[in-house]
Amino acid sequence: MFSQTVEYALRAVVHLAMRRSEPQTTAMIAESTKVPTAYLSKVLQGLRAKGIVNLQRGLGGGVSLAIPPDKLTILDVVTAVDPIPRIRTCPLELKSHGVRLCALHFRMDAALSKVEDAFRSTTLAELLTDPNPSVPLCNSSEDEETSTPPAIDE
Repeated sequence: MFSQTVEYALRAVVHLAMRRSEPQTTAMIAESTKVPTAYLSKVLQGLRAKGIVNLQRGLGGGVSLAIPPDKLTILDVVTAVDPIPRIRTCPLELKSHGVRLCALHFRMDAALSKVEDAFRSTTLAELLTDPNPSVPLCNSSEDEETSTPPAIDE
């Protein structure tokens, strides 16, 4: 349902939220998130254009969040790179339907609306403080021991 670009953007911002204290290089983010560096660069440019990340070149530079994790929602990130397409008119272009969606397309759009609502109400800070024993972006108990999310700056 979600594009690879959305997945990669979410991985990148979660990584940045976990490491708010220091800017990250694209290579560091790519390694941690298992995103190809060239693709990640394009994703980060899109996030920068929407004001979600800061990109600083040169010594001491890197990538950092432009919005605090407690203010940045999943929907903000999704909308920045690949908005959820809502169904406003008949996808079959049936003149008799127009903007009056049939029962199928009405329910499909309602489901998309619920996804938007769920993403709108979830911040990155909430993801990082979720009691789920699986730490975001970690794949082993060793990683989890060394990658405990830091306290969220508010």
